[in-house]
Amino acid sequence: MIRLNNITLTFPDGESRVTAVDQVSLTVHPGTVTAITGPSGSGKSSLLAVAATLIRPDSGQVMINNTDVSALSAREATELRRTDIGIVFQQSNLVPALTAREQLMVMNELGAPHSRRRRAQTAEHAAALLHAVGLSEHAEKRPHQLSGGQRQRVNIARALMNGPSVLLVDEPTSALDQERGASIIELILRLTAELETSTLLVTHDLVHLPRLHGTVHLVDGRITKPLAVG
Repeated sequence: MIRLNNITLTFPDGESRVTAVDQVSLTVHPGTVTAITGPSGSGKSSLLAVAATLIRPDSGQVMINNTDVSALSAREATELRRTDIGIVFQQSNLVPALTAREQLMVMNELGAPHSRRRRAQTAEHAAALLHAVGLSEHAEKRPHQLSGGQRQRVNIARALMNGPSVLLVDEPTSALDQERGASIIELILRLTAELETSTLLVTHDLVHLPRLHGTVHLVDGRITKPLAVG
């Protein structure tokens, strides 16, 4: 579970400060997807960055699995991101030289070296995730050999590689047509349910909202309508 309690985030703006997120509270339960919507500059990506522990808020509390992330050191927050948080960025940022399988494998190579048995288990897990996102036949292809939708599927599988309890997704359909975008949303919904992740998704594509479990709409950093859980 991820819970944001009264989050406020400001940035310097000349001699003053601008408020990007203004006293926002929300909870995302395991197995559900909540969307964050709003116009450009409304604070959507800033709120996602706070949830991802990439930015520390001015005030408020980020709770992930009953851990107060706001109180962690930078090193502890980095470790939490590696083990408990999966992040799907708007741009896939896939490594050009790596195959789809290797994009996932490299996630488990971070940190201490692994035994041969652990690497074999990692390879099996990567294969299972590529199968889950429908890319088993494309496992040995590099990013330039994949379509935009396929690259986004690799991006999602990579974010799930370490078994996170929280999945944070930034504009997953922005570069896709409506049909491919719908398939990505369907994939996120299915994996969220199967893996029981708490998924928070920033999107401008309102056509998909009825399929999600809840929506938070931001304007000038504030929630303008309550969370509606289906």
